[in-house]
Amino acid sequence: MNVVVTGAAGFVGSHLVDRYLRDGAEVLGIDSLLTGSEDNLRGACKNPRFRFVRGDVASGDPQLMQPDGGAELVLHFASPASPVDYATNPFKTLAVNSRGTEACCLAALAMKARLVYASTSEVYGDPLQHPQAESYWGNVNPLGPRSCYDESKRFGEALVMAYVRERGLDARIVRIFNTYGPRMRRKDGRVVPTFIDQALRAEPLTIQGDGSQTRSYCYIDDLVEGVVRCAASELTSGIAVNLGNPDERNVRELAEIVSRLAGVPLKVVNKPLPLDDPARRCPDISRARELLGWEPHVSLEDGLRATIAFTKGQTKVWHTT
Repeated sequence: MNVVVTGAAGFVGSHLVDRYLRDGAEVLGIDSLLTGSEDNLRGACKNPRFRFVRGDVASGDPQLMQPDGGAELVLHFASPASPVDYATNPFKTLAVNSRGTEACCLAALAMKARLVYASTSEVYGDPLQHPQAESYWGNVNPLGPRSCYDESKRFGEALVMAYVRERGLDARIVRIFNTYGPRMRRKDGRVVPTFIDQALRAEPLTIQGDGSQTRSYCYIDDLVEGVVRCAASELTSGIAVNLGNPDERNVRELAEIVSRLAGVPLKVVNKPLPLDDPARRCPDISRARELLGWEPHVSLEDGLRATIAFTKGQTKVWHTT
């Protein structure tokens, strides 16, 4: 099997590269390295079945995603995903989820390949429905500071579905909820790597707001398994599937767990809640359970232990699945 992964040097993308290589695929990885790192691909680059191309998917060139000999699967995971990153790069975020997504659609059509588009739970905005099912249309501020990401992902979904309906593209959409694990940048800006970095430095953990806002945290191995199953399934063509962990925790509780596992006393500093920050976020994964037989298995505590161990610089990266 020949697989193309955009955003291959990123957190999720690099784990997908490793998984498909372990499964015996030939993999072409593409990344502009805007937010990704070639360090994430050090293992993959030793594999003769992997080839890396530094290229910008946002350029809109479908040829970039068409290796010699073609491919059967295109995984479009290129996009800044941290609020820090898309606040710094709003135009590139908009471009990769619009021009970049269309280029992936065109490449997949030309190769008669299947496309998986990585969307996000951010399409639900600050949700008024809880937990969030795929049928929920969301509550997004189109003019807010997060809109370059939220709305470009929503546009990307609409673009993919237009190609499905009008051009016969075999595509599916995965809506990814908060995911964490080894290879997240310490200065990523999202809550798990921020807490781990601060705890390992024996610094106070920064809680935005009062910490009562909730998230659901999915370990990377669980997410990758869900993506692989969704990509392989005939039942997911032309639909969106939530992938996340329905184990809902508030941010204060996460801070307590990280401090305990890092072996440091809990110290916190509170800062104002960012504009449009969701009060609650938790996936309804009924569709993934029904169609894919998938649900997360890694507990928050086990996943955080693995992530803390990696962040400390240990040579052994835990895979708990």
